[in-house]
Amino acid sequence: MTTIQSRRKLIVIILLCVAVGGAALRQWAAPGSTTRDIGTLLMLLWVPIIGNVISWLIGRLRRPAPPAASPFDERASFDPQLLVELTLRPPLVPAEDIPVPAGEHRCALVIGNEAFSARWWVAPDRSFRRGSPQALEMEFVAPLLALPRFQPGASFRMLVGESFVGDGRVLRRLEPAPQGA
Repeated sequence: MTTIQSRRKLIVIILLCVAVGGAALRQWAAPGSTTRDIGTLLMLLWVPIIGNVISWLIGRLRRPAPPAASPFDERASFDPQLLVELTLRPPLVPAEDIPVPAGEHRCALVIGNEAFSARWWVAPDRSFRRGSPQALEMEFVAPLLALPRFQPGASFRMLVGESFVGDGRVLRRLEPAPQGA
């Protein structure tokens, strides 16, 4: 249980105890007295608790299904099919102007109105800043569909999430690695 969850649980317990105490106070106070009115107010503290429980239940019912596994998750190695020159657009916020980290990056490459899922890799010893052209290797989820569209010299845009984050062009196709190497 996280700290926030434990705090919420404690608050619910305290509010329920105060509401029960208000009900007891109301039961033993004289009708029409200020003490009975205070007991009634304390008893009403259960209302936000019930609202929170109902909203929690609705949130549980509407929770989206976990995302489907990517075909890249099933592949053990990175087998690039293209060498591209990619220029990532500089960020609009200066605080986000940090080097592109090493590791795997996933995107969609868009030519015209067609997009193809791809991934690219930045070596551990190599990071770079956005705005400068970089030669990078790309691997497609469906290379048989994508490669005919990505001929040497073809221009494309890079889509990550809902935003175009870069522009590039195909330098050359890469030959598949020999089997058993």
